Amino acid sequence: MQHHLRPAGSPPTNGYSHAVSFTGTTVLVSGQVPLDSDGKLVGAGDALEQTRQVFRNIAAALAAAGAAMSDVAKLTVFLTDLADLPAFRTARDEFLDVTRPPASSLVQVAGLVSPDFRVEIEAVAVLPAR
Repeated sequence: MQHHLRPAGSPPTNGYSHAVSFTGTTVLVSGQVPLDSDGKLVGAGDALEQTRQVFRNIAAALAAAGAAMSDVAKLTVFLTDLADLPAFRTARDEFLDVTRPPASSLVQVAGLVSPDFRVEIEAVAVLPAR
């Protein structure tokens, strides 16, 4: 996987790569929400704790597919409040290699499947070609 953080002529980034190229098996992770393995909400009203739980869920889904957080090539992030962006960035940087960040999209949404959810994240990972 090759991370193209800031190709010539591209604007500055904040924790993402403008492009990521790869070969290998693609793993798609459905949007993850801040529920624990018992289906209970984690971090009610706390964007940082909710985002950490979402990343734990992504890590678990990736592990089931034989992948790891280091294999993430792309994130799609849905936030209900852009004021939660610093919390998202803090959690993201705890789970991902900040020197090789994935490509990312971030969208503010009016709501998620539960009004208690502040964040949902989808991931695309790539297993190296063997």
